[in-house]
Formats: sequence, C-alpha cells, structure tokens
Amino acid sequence: MEDKIILLVEDNPDDIVLTERALKKANVLNKLVIAHDGVEALDYFFGPGSDSNAKPQVILLDLKLPRVDGLEVLRRLRADESTKRLPVVVLTSSKEEKDMVSSYNLGANSYVRKPVNFTQFADAVRQLGLYWLLLNEIPPAGRGR
Repeated sequence: MEDKIILLVEDNPDDIVLTERALKKANVLNKLVIAHDGVEALDYFFGPGSDSNAKPQVILLDLKLPRVDGLEVLRRLRADESTKRLPVVVLTSSKEEKDMVSSYNLGANSYVRKPVNFTQFADAVRQLGLYWLLLNEIPPAGRGR
C-alpha cells in the first residue's frame, strides 16, 4: 500500500497537519503530496515536468482554495483523458448544499465534510485510507472509455 500516492489539495496549514497526523495514526504510510492551492494541483498533473507515472491513488480536494478553487480543479481533471477517472474525494468544511451538488455534478467520487473534532477527523481519514487505498481499484492509465 505504501507505493500509492495520496494528493492532498489543501491551503490551510492546520488541516494539512491534521491530515498528516490522522494518516500516521491510521498507519497509512503512503507518500503524501501536498498542493497548497488549485494552481499547484493543476501543475502537478499538467504543468511542465509533471510525471504521468506519478498519478495518485486518490485526491483529497478542498473546495475553498486560493487562485483556482476546488470545483475548477475538479472540472479540469474530469475534462482531461489522462485524469478523468482518478478518484477524487472532496474533503471540505463547506456546508453549502450547492457545493455538494456541484461537486457530484462535476464527477466527484465522494464528498466528506471535515469534522472539527480530531478524533472524528482521524477516523474519517482512516476510513478513506482503507477504502481508497486498499479496496478501490483504479483503471490502468491510458485505457479507453
């Protein structure tokens, strides 16, 4: 399981630390790549020097991001053949129904509201790790429709 990458797209330093702690507590040893805003997330996939072999097993995507918001990141991921099938879990504190509906309409695989309590957050991250890293299988790169 360690060879599978998790891409965390998050601008809040406290949430980054919480996610790192929660993954460690859940014994999720995967490489965690952090994009601090939507531009960094898009550069990870489409920027100069991006590695097409370094696709993450799962993307944990916040919505409220500087420069390019999470919905636009999701829109661009789903519009590109090389990234449209990657599992995207929207992990956000947004309680707005329109954000949830928009996320699913754009192809999010899951929508999880960040709990404020660390224990709840750690449990949510553990469950995300168990499902998306151990059980879920993503299609091979470059395979058709």
